[in-house]
Amino acid sequence: MEYVIDFGTSNTVVARINENGEIETVKLADYCSLIADNPPLIPSFVYVQDAINGKIIIGQEVCDRGLDNKNSKSEQRFFKSFKRAIGSNVSIFIPEIDGREVGFELVGEWFLKRIIERLPDVDSLIFTVPVDSFESYRNWLGEVCEKLTVNQVRILDEPTAAALGYGLNGGGETILVIDFGGGTLDLSLVKLSSAQIESEINQPKSPLGFLLKWGDRIVKNPSTSNNQSSQTAKVLAKTGQNLGGIDIDNWILDYFHSTLGLPKNSLINRLAERIKIALSSHQSATEVYFNDETFESYELTLTRSQLNQILEQQKFFANLDRALDQIRQQATRQNIDLANIDAVLLVGGTSQIPAVKEWALRYFSTEKVKANKPFEAIAHGAISQGWELKDFLYHSYGVRYWDKRHKKHNWHTIIKSGETYPLPKPVELTLSASVTDQPSIELVIGELGETNVEVYFEDQRLITRVLDNKQVAVHILNQNSKAIAKLNPSGQTGSDRIKVLFQVDEKRTLKITVLDLLTKQKLLEDMPVVQLV
Repeated sequence: MEYVIDFGTSNTVVARINENGEIETVKLADYCSLIADNPPLIPSFVYVQDAINGKIIIGQEVCDRGLDNKNSKSEQRFFKSFKRAIGSNVSIFIPEIDGREVGFELVGEWFLKRIIERLPDVDSLIFTVPVDSFESYRNWLGEVCEKLTVNQVRILDEPTAAALGYGLNGGGETILVIDFGGGTLDLSLVKLSSAQIESEINQPKSPLGFLLKWGDRIVKNPSTSNNQSSQTAKVLAKTGQNLGGIDIDNWILDYFHSTLGLPKNSLINRLAERIKIALSSHQSATEVYFNDETFESYELTLTRSQLNQILEQQKFFANLDRALDQIRQQATRQNIDLANIDAVLLVGGTSQIPAVKEWALRYFSTEKVKANKPFEAIAHGAISQGWELKDFLYHSYGVRYWDKRHKKHNWHTIIKSGETYPLPKPVELTLSASVTDQPSIELVIGELGETNVEVYFEDQRLITRVLDNKQVAVHILNQNSKAIAKLNPSGQTGSDRIKVLFQVDEKRTLKITVLDLLTKQKLLEDMPVVQLV
C-alpha cells in the first residue's frame, strides 16, 4: 500500500487510498491529536527516553504525558520545530543526552521511522517538501529513505500537492497556493490541465517531475500507468520563506516577556501557541501561567487587534506582500495577470489566522479565496492518482570566485532559477590558472537562493527575523570534491586552460564535462555532481 507523509514543522499528516478507493487521513492511536473540527494530526514532537538505543515518544503521547511542558533549561529531551533546523546552516547547539549527541537530523529520522513502523503494509511512500528547501534537506530525506525497507519513494513539492488536494477538475485552472505552515511560507502558481488539452497544443505528455533513485531502487511514477486519464500540474511560479507559525508563537512570547516580565520558557511558549490558535475563532483569548518558584499566577490575555499589531511590528504583512510580488513578477514574465487566476488556496495551520485570510482578500475576491482544507490538502493531493508534474528548477546554481573589488568570495550564476530541465544545451564556463605552475583547478558549486529572513538560535529557540534587504543564501553542493581538473602540464596564468560544460538532465542530475584547452583532452565527461531532488 502507498502512503504519503506530509512532515510538517508543527504537525504531520499521513494519508492513503483505502480499500474502497477513497483518500483518507490515517489515524494512528496515541500519536494523533483529536481536536474538534480538525483531522487526525500528529504533533511533530519527540521526547527522548533513551538516546543510546533510540527509545523515543512522539506526537500526542508526549502531550498526554505532560512531557512538553518542561521549563527547566537543563531539560533537553523534548524536541519541537526540529524540521526547520534539519539541513540548516545555522549554528545550533547540539544537546548531549545519555552521553550521545542528539542533532535535529537524528531526531527527525527517529520521528519519521517511528511513524512508518506503525503503518501496515507499506510498499511505497510519498514525501512532500517545501519549495524553498535546499538540497541538504532533500538529501537528508533521501538518506532516511535509504534506511527504509520500502520499494518506492517519491518526493513532491507541497504547494503543487495542495492544488491537487483541493480536488479541482483539471479544466485548465490557474491557481495560487499559499501554504503557510509552522515553519515555512510557500507560494506557488500552478496550472492544472488535462492530458487532452496538453496534446492539443503539442506539449509532451511524459512526466518531467521528480523521478528519484535511492540505491538500487528505482522510483517509478504511477501517473504513467493510465495515459488516458492522466493530467498535468504545471508549476508557473513559486517562492518560499523560512517563516511560519512558530515565529508568531515566539513573537507572542516576547510580547508577554516585555509587558508582564514573564520568562521565556517552553511552557509559556506553549501557552502562546494556544492563544494564537484560540484567536482563530475568538476575538480574545486568555491562558493562566503559574510560576512554581515564586507561587505567582498570571493571566495571559491577547486580542486579535493586539495580535495584528504584533504582526505589523514584525513586518509580517510586508513579508507576505514581498512574497506575492515575487510571484507576480514571475507570472508577468509569462504574460499572466494574477487578477485573472481562478482560485487562491490557503493551506497550513498558520493560514487559519484571520489576519492571513484578510490579507489575501485585499488582493483577491471572496469567491476565489478557499480555506476549507488547510491541514489535509497537501497529503490528499500527493496521494491522488493520475497526475503528471511538469516543473522547473526553483533555485539558481553557481560557482564561487574571488571578488577582488570587495575582497571576499562571491558567486557567479551558471544556471538561473526558472530553467526547465533537461537544459536545451549545456552552459559553458572557461577558467584559467590563478597562480604559476598550478597543479589543479578547483570549482566550488553552490545552490543559490535569495532570502530576506535571518534564522538564528537564541534562548534555546530558533528565531526568525525579517531583514530590510535581501541576502544570498548558499548551500555548497560539492564540499568534499572541489578539484575538477588535474593539470598536466601545470597551469600558467594569463591564458584560458579548461572549459567546463554544465548540464541538468531529465532526472534533475547536475553533471559537468571538463575539456583541457591546452592538451585537447576530455578530463571529465558527464560527471554527476549532485541529484537536484
